[in-house]
Amino acid sequence: MSALSPSPLRRLRQAPRHLLVCEKGHARHARSRHAAHVRDHAYNCRVSFLIPECGILPEVLKSTIADIGEYYVVRNLSIHELVAHEFIDAFVKKGSCYALTYNTKIDQDNTAALLPNGKLILSVDKDTYEELGLQGRPSQYSGKKIMRYSAEGSTLMSYFSKNQIQALKPKITFSMLRDLQCPVLQSNELQGKPDESCSTEELFEWLGAVLNQVSLDNKSSSFISTYCCPQPNTIVEKAFLCTITGFIIPEKIIQLLEQLCSYFGEPKLAYWLTLTVHGFADSPVSWRESEHGFHKGGENLYNFVIFRNLDYWLQMAVGTNDDCPP
Repeated sequence: MSALSPSPLRRLRQAPRHLLVCEKGHARHARSRHAAHVRDHAYNCRVSFLIPECGILPEVLKSTIADIGEYYVVRNLSIHELVAHEFIDAFVKKGSCYALTYNTKIDQDNTAALLPNGKLILSVDKDTYEELGLQGRPSQYSGKKIMRYSAEGSTLMSYFSKNQIQALKPKITFSMLRDLQCPVLQSNELQGKPDESCSTEELFEWLGAVLNQVSLDNKSSSFISTYCCPQPNTIVEKAFLCTITGFIIPEKIIQLLEQLCSYFGEPKLAYWLTLTVHGFADSPVSWRESEHGFHKGGENLYNFVIFRNLDYWLQMAVGTNDDCPP
């Protein structure tokens, strides 16, 4: 007796597979890998941090946010220009040059990404692949654009014509959340303890609701969400939320992460804070050179939970068919 394959409608209703990897460390440990994980995630479009029991952001954090810097859009750029000797000498050999095709769909369009190590990643359809005559491998995702750049501004502006390049500033928003239900966490209990603390998975789900402004009330009259804060939880009078949207390179995120760790250098009411980073959904890679696809959501993100004693949880998440995060 043969098994029947699921109907197309049933397959659409199935929840897509996701991967969530969590590790624990200490920010000041000599072998901590927190900075390396940030550095390996090259293409980031949104950074958010949440600080419970915080009403006023310290000046040093304001300065770090202001120092995120510009990024650049270069129009009508052919891919072959990225391998020209002039471009390699001006940008690639100097290191820390990031480029990513803009307004492309990874599962439909030809896309490209230039990593800071100088490697050019191409994700192309069959016809383009055969036309290029390059050696590669089939993508595990079956189914000429603008380039974003992040590099030294003055060099970029002189290399490209003024009509071709445009400097953009990241969008920064601040929010004050009042009477926020927060899960109780213990840094040494990733799995949580009944009636004592919540698990890392529960925190991850709760944080997604908070960052997307989903109500935590679980009201029967709500047609949007019946989600509620996991138990045990506590209500904080106020929490500070900052969100930065743009093309944000890892070096700037590492600086922000270090300042968030330093936040606990003086006594604070908060027991923990979070830093969440979303990668571009249509980037051809996630961590390092691991292939990334969109499928149903393009999940490609990580989150730090930094505790008062500088222990941290690092949660790394990707979607269907992506390789397991490092």
